[in-house]
Amino acid sequence: MRFPYVLAASLFSTAALAQPLVAEAPLRAHLSFLADDLLEGRGTGQRGGDLAVRYLETQAAVAGLQPLKDGTYRQALSIVGSKALPSSKVTFSVGGKTLAPAFGKDIVFGAANGKDKVAFDAPVVFAGYGIRAPEERWDDFKGVDLKGKLLIMMVNDPQPTAAEPKRFAGKSLTYYGRWVYKYEEALRQGAAGVLLIHTTESASYPWSVPANGFGHERFSLAGAGNAMEGWLQEDTARALFQAGGQDLDALRAQAETREFRPVALNATVKVQVDSQIRSIEQFNVAGIVPGTDPKLKDEAVIYSAHWDHLGKDDVGNGRSGQSDHIYNGAIDNASGAAALLAMAQVAVKQPARRTQIFLWPAGEETGMLGSTAYTRAPLWPLAKTAADLNLDSMNFVGKTHDIGVAGAERSSLYASAAKVAKRMGLRLAPTIPDLSGAFYRADHFAFAKAGVPAFNVGSAVFSGDGSFDFVQEPKASGERLVAFKKDYHQVTDEYHPSWDLSGMVQQAQFTLNLGYEVANDKNLPTWNKGEAFGKVKR
Repeated sequence: MRFPYVLAASLFSTAALAQPLVAEAPLRAHLSFLADDLLEGRGTGQRGGDLAVRYLETQAAVAGLQPLKDGTYRQALSIVGSKALPSSKVTFSVGGKTLAPAFGKDIVFGAANGKDKVAFDAPVVFAGYGIRAPEERWDDFKGVDLKGKLLIMMVNDPQPTAAEPKRFAGKSLTYYGRWVYKYEEALRQGAAGVLLIHTTESASYPWSVPANGFGHERFSLAGAGNAMEGWLQEDTARALFQAGGQDLDALRAQAETREFRPVALNATVKVQVDSQIRSIEQFNVAGIVPGTDPKLKDEAVIYSAHWDHLGKDDVGNGRSGQSDHIYNGAIDNASGAAALLAMAQVAVKQPARRTQIFLWPAGEETGMLGSTAYTRAPLWPLAKTAADLNLDSMNFVGKTHDIGVAGAERSSLYASAAKVAKRMGLRLAPTIPDLSGAFYRADHFAFAKAGVPAFNVGSAVFSGDGSFDFVQEPKASGERLVAFKKDYHQVTDEYHPSWDLSGMVQQAQFTLNLGYEVANDKNLPTWNKGEAFGKVKR
């Protein structure tokens, strides 16, 4: 009776050996180069970004990836860069008083419509959470005409209650809670502008984050955007509401109910946004491994990892008595970009039944611009795109006994991931509440919005509590992973030759194996019943 099991084990070993194996040496080499000072932080609209694109397309060709239909590895996208000038100002007239919040301290704002001069006077309206979600029976607008008005909104989404513990995904943050959704909804409402009330608890980050973001050049895809958008510090919002005879906390309580309606604040605002504007051409980089099946080769699996980071900062950031101006982005996301190159190098030697596309989007750090542009003008029909498997900020502290697949549980990709994990002797890390809305903050989400099953694979860096089960020194490894938070989006996110990249290779291998599982399956992945993304026709 033992023979069948021995045979099965032998067949398994043969199959495992046949699987393309990701090597550490090329991954490390690509990572160290992409994170080098020479590439100046791979900034959008900066020389370092151009160097990164040139390197990636060259290495894609060296690996043997086929170019796009036009014979290149580039997909162009038009981006508008905008930076508010010191002459910009916002002044509120309320209750016989004039409030002029200070830029950076009390308020931050900018234009997203590509115009160098924006000026308007408008009434001010509190719009609660600013959410319209039919599946939750929620509408904060109730048909009120908000065209030409300045909307003030809360971030996050309505909190769960004892009667509805799963309302808006319970403790997890949904897309409706993200600041980008609020801006999108204000645009759909025809608002003159929009300001979000900041609290560290509701935003999940301190005031310094939006203050730094709006203090520098901001980017958007060319086309319509809000004439004015930004953030309002909580104390400033409280003073504004009080001057208009309203209690901010009382209005917040009203906004937690489905009965909430927009509230006019008996205030007007005078807005002047003077901006330095420039038009930029950036590029996604992509290469193809054609499928082998006569029919399935018309369908594709995408592996993605953004190439950009924050670039060079003319202000600098003091460190060890020296001034460091370069945000190298070694983990975020030279790691993912390098992993895709290492994966492509072996994938070309063993094509799958479906086509495989390796995609390096631009502009993720500026609002997932490259992946969004891709879904608007896809290189491969979205209806025939099986999945997007994204890599962002990878594991740099060693192998684990498990692998993170947060977001995969929304689709049949979870079952596929479980099969792959079992074959690799791994466990799937337990799903934990997505308190910070991580599912909505990486390039895979652009594909999910377009109806393609997608998730960010094995993102141990942002597991939140270092709960991954490391093979070596579990406690110390987890602490090193959590410690990266202090380097996130800082000049200290630099490559170190001493890093143990075995976990990064493991993560890349799992992603490639999962891609093959999907690429060789007779059926396309599907969203689970009830998932909002499943309503989008592929």
